Amino acid sequence: MAVGSRSVGDGRVTSDLRAWYKGRRVFVSGHTGFKGSWLAAWLLDAGAIVTGYSLPPAETPNLFDAADMEQGMDSIFGDVRNQSALERAMRESAPEIVFHLAAQSLVRRSYREPVETYNTNIMGTVHLLDAARRIPALKAVVIVTSDKCYENQGLDRGYVEEDPMGGHDPYSSSKGCVELIASAYRRSFFLNSSVDVASARAGNVIGGGDWGEDRLVPDIVRAAAANSPAIVRNPDSVRPWQFVLDPLRGYLMLARALTEHGQEYASAWNFGPRDAETVAVRELVQRVARCWDRVTIKLPTSTDGPHEARLLQLDCTKARVKLGWEPLLDLDDTVKMTVDWYRAYYNDPMSAAALMHAQLDAYDTRAQQAGARQ
Repeated sequence: MAVGSRSVGDGRVTSDLRAWYKGRRVFVSGHTGFKGSWLAAWLLDAGAIVTGYSLPPAETPNLFDAADMEQGMDSIFGDVRNQSALERAMRESAPEIVFHLAAQSLVRRSYREPVETYNTNIMGTVHLLDAARRIPALKAVVIVTSDKCYENQGLDRGYVEEDPMGGHDPYSSSKGCVELIASAYRRSFFLNSSVDVASARAGNVIGGGDWGEDRLVPDIVRAAAANSPAIVRNPDSVRPWQFVLDPLRGYLMLARALTEHGQEYASAWNFGPRDAETVAVRELVQRVARCWDRVTIKLPTSTDGPHEARLLQLDCTKARVKLGWEPLLDLDDTVKMTVDWYRAYYNDPMSAAALMHAQLDAYDTRAQQAGARQ
């Protein structure tokens, strides 16, 4: 099939993805993180044979422990900076597909710990891609980076995959480096190989179960749980907000396309919300507060702090046209599903796993409805 003649997804529903992943061996680095836990849960629901490799969760509470994610998967606590341990885990799990999410993912922490950030994000990716050269059953590798990999020039349009890499802060620049590394390994080692490598760049992802430090929604949630106001940094910064399952569905579709069609899809891909969902921090927190009466907001009196980009959005035309992917949820639905998850969790902290499965099922129903309309 020629790229562009029709999309490999053709808008097919997530149940189709679940059927495709059933019984497949999948390796997920960073499975103890917020996005990694949701991805592992989706794969396990689909019947995939999942191996996770990651450091233990960094904070308490965390989604991995709250949802008892170790059940049903082979969970390995390890550091991607340890090349031999990572390669051993990958060899022993014999995956067909690898999703690389392990990273130091916080901008403000990267200012405090730049060396750790570069070591984890850059060398961790090098270690994983180098190991991928020696995994006989492997067919597809998806390297998850960030929309912050782009050299942010304050453009009034969405960044496209061909725009230059860059990054003002250590985190953002490390993700730009990861993109260059993925491209170099792809061209140097995988062009005539049975393994195909792609990278995925997503915007600001929100959803239930994120308690990461210095992130907007987790900061709001922690404040609400403590009955105190949330201090909101940079209220006028504009970001591409999206529900966690939307980009994860893109990653799953991309890995399927790599497995089935190879080099045609071995490149970089943006997965972001529609332009209408790219709004200022101030508007997002107002929508959260309307959904949860425990949320109160305190705006800063000073703008002092590390540099963070004011405007950032993605152009996802390539994923829409060639993969058949598009976000299923608008911003109101994204906020509602996120707040619903946290409210239910704080009413019953033992419900995390059930909440994840319920939202996966609800998202699948939404996808089936969208597919039926096409």
